[in-house]
Amino acid sequence: MTSKSATVQDPASDSRPRGTLVRLIGTQGNQLIRLFDCIETVQVWIKNRQGQYLWVNRAFLMHYSAYKAVPRATLDLVLGKTDYDLCAAYLADQYRADDEHVLAGHCVIDRIELGADDGLTAWNVTNKIPLRAANGSIVASAGLTRRLEQGDTAVAPGINFGRMLDFLRDHFHETITNDQLAQQAGLSVRAFERKFHGTFHLSPQAYLRKLRLRKASQALVFTQQSIVEVALTCGFADQSHFTREFHRYSGCTPRDYREWYAHPAAASIAKPAAPSL
Repeated sequence: MTSKSATVQDPASDSRPRGTLVRLIGTQGNQLIRLFDCIETVQVWIKNRQGQYLWVNRAFLMHYSAYKAVPRATLDLVLGKTDYDLCAAYLADQYRADDEHVLAGHCVIDRIELGADDGLTAWNVTNKIPLRAANGSIVASAGLTRRLEQGDTAVAPGINFGRMLDFLRDHFHETITNDQLAQQAGLSVRAFERKFHGTFHLSPQAYLRKLRLRKASQALVFTQQSIVEVALTCGFADQSHFTREFHRYSGCTPRDYREWYAHPAAASIAKPAAPSL
């Protein structure tokens, strides 16, 4: 569903990442975004159509500093860069796909996803919107992400998300039924399935499958496990089952995926010895 987006000035006449922010959001907007530096737990950013960062808030820089082991991260280290410069390529692919969706005029609203790129296992809530010029053309995207808190009911009232999502995170490699998840959420199976689909736009089992594939993609890139081992440790019946599902998910085989992202040019950061699960 296409949602209303913010109206900004057209920066088309200035393609320099560092020189477009005021032109993009105006002088008043440039002053207002400084308020986001006062928020400790929410990362906020603005990107141009090419995916280059035009501005990020202080929480974003603090996250970048911890992730990249940079003692004093400044805007100069981020502005003009893309996600391919800042994080693992397989994550950048997902972020860029989101950006393309937003630049087509859609919004990403309260999407819950597992964030493991900072070495911590946590659930995040992400929102993204397109930014429009006065003539209606989409010229940039803006987004924010925050940690999903244990008692967070704003995203989906009536579901004990913390307990249910922690259960998914800890047991994704096992057989999990909707009945088990409904118990964790404190709902009947029918009510749980309805509320879950309304929030994630996927059935619980489809979401579990996507989570397993996300974990498997991390293991393929960041560990030396064999493909069979990755399949079994991520909850797939066998290698054939894993290969079919992974190809449907990524468009390539697990082996091709591993070879692509193992190439030095494919990733922009040093790979850790093991995945952050």
